[in-house]
Amino acid sequence: MEEQETTAQEQQETTAQEQPEVTPQEAITEQEKQSRLWGMLCHLSALAGFIGIPFGNILGPLIIWLIKRNDYPFVDEQGKEALNFQISLTIYGIVAALLIFIVIGIFLLIGLAVFGLIMVIMASIKANRGESYRYPITIRIIK
Repeated sequence: MEEQETTAQEQQETTAQEQPEVTPQEAITEQEKQSRLWGMLCHLSALAGFIGIPFGNILGPLIIWLIKRNDYPFVDEQGKEALNFQISLTIYGIVAALLIFIVIGIFLLIGLAVFGLIMVIMASIKANRGESYRYPITIRIIK
């Protein structure tokens, strides 16, 4: 009888040693992982504008937001944020294009493109971590 108890204790100790401790990062649910993934894709899909798709910077986030906004509240929030930022950048880009005639518009367009790329990458990283991101200089059109 005593041998059986000892064997049971040894098995429990062995089992406890085999199971690694779960860190908070690993404790993320599948639902949360999907939410983060789609939130990140809302931001990254704006890069479609850089590969030559007309208004791809708006269409990418819009399509993902429309498809996934009811499934994940985080995607709803980040999709609106990405859309607002891309619409704002488009407006700023139109104004900068008009200023090309004064020469300053060329520099503004280049600056806007670099700024937009950096902000999209930063937002994507934050969304992948599960953190909400608010873009600077954004006109909040979609609420």
